[in-house]
Amino acid sequence: MAEKKGINLKLFGKGKVNTKTLTVFTRQLSTLIDAGLPLLRGLSTLSKQEKNLVLKEAIEKMSESVEGGSTFSEAMAAHSHIFDKLYVNMVRAGEVGGVLETVLTRLAEFLEKAERIKGKIKSAMIYPLAVLFIAILILTFLMIFIVPKFQEIFKDMLGDKPLPGLTQFVIDLSDIFKNNAVIVLAVVGGMVVAYKTFAKTPQGVAMIDRVKLQIPAVGLLIRLTAISRFSRTLGTLVSSGVPILQALNITRETAGNMLISDAISKVHDSVKEGETIAMPLEASNVFPPMVVSMVQIGEETGRLPDMLIKIADVYEEEVDNAVEGLTSLLEPVMIVFLAAVVGTIVVALFMPLITIITELSNQAG
Repeated sequence: MAEKKGINLKLFGKGKVNTKTLTVFTRQLSTLIDAGLPLLRGLSTLSKQEKNLVLKEAIEKMSESVEGGSTFSEAMAAHSHIFDKLYVNMVRAGEVGGVLETVLTRLAEFLEKAERIKGKIKSAMIYPLAVLFIAILILTFLMIFIVPKFQEIFKDMLGDKPLPGLTQFVIDLSDIFKNNAVIVLAVVGGMVVAYKTFAKTPQGVAMIDRVKLQIPAVGLLIRLTAISRFSRTLGTLVSSGVPILQALNITRETAGNMLISDAISKVHDSVKEGETIAMPLEASNVFPPMVVSMVQIGEETGRLPDMLIKIADVYEEEVDNAVEGLTSLLEPVMIVFLAAVVGTIVVALFMPLITIITELSNQAG
């Protein structure tokens, strides 16, 4: 029966649980527990109303595990495709501290904020990607259907006379598009596969992450997002009672950038040796002085979790500003790019026409 259900899930594309669905489940469970309902009763209630079949099945299995004597965090750990290490460890800390409902509320807030940032970045990328897609379509159409017709006109009217360099280049490119489309697609596909293969290697990840941080405007956005994620993840974990070394390990895994991850590894080693967090953060040259200073103050005053959350709030605003700046920058850049592509082809095609018109005028004169 389970196998048949799994097949249905795959067929209808419901093999995942998105962040919004998980956030709603987390907040509802927190509300039910805070209202005094036992955990099993709360899970049973949510299972009956859950529409996402993957999450519904997971809730039912977790209920069975908890009823069988497992802790809630242990039951969650068996569904790592839904609940990541951060989620499981925070729930474990909430169970140990007897504040599960509080931890679940913090988790819901964390997921909401992370999804909001992710959504803004995706929205910023929609416009340039759409323009790029349109540019590729226009370029392909011109190269396959329009340029060859002009090529025939030039051959009929100019004979063997040489064409301008730009025109000849466009015509040669058109021949490649038209006569070797399969080869072009194969080359592009091969490049994509090669990139993805390289991006899976440790050296590839490190190089790509380093290059990303150097891209104008985009690099700043990536850095701000990574710092915000680091601060909120570590702050949420520590404030929920997760031991600092364990929290740093989880934060390192969710950093999203190899350079940030390496810096967090050095912080972990430093704390393990009994030193502070601020010193290795400063030595990494990845985190801005303000972040280092606020972390140092947090350590000195014993309010590190609060300070980390404040850093996250500040940098989330910075991310918002960076997204707006990137959007306003990309719009004119992409318009100029599209105009340049189409304009170059138009100019290349009209250059010989000017020669033809001039010759006809001279003959008429």
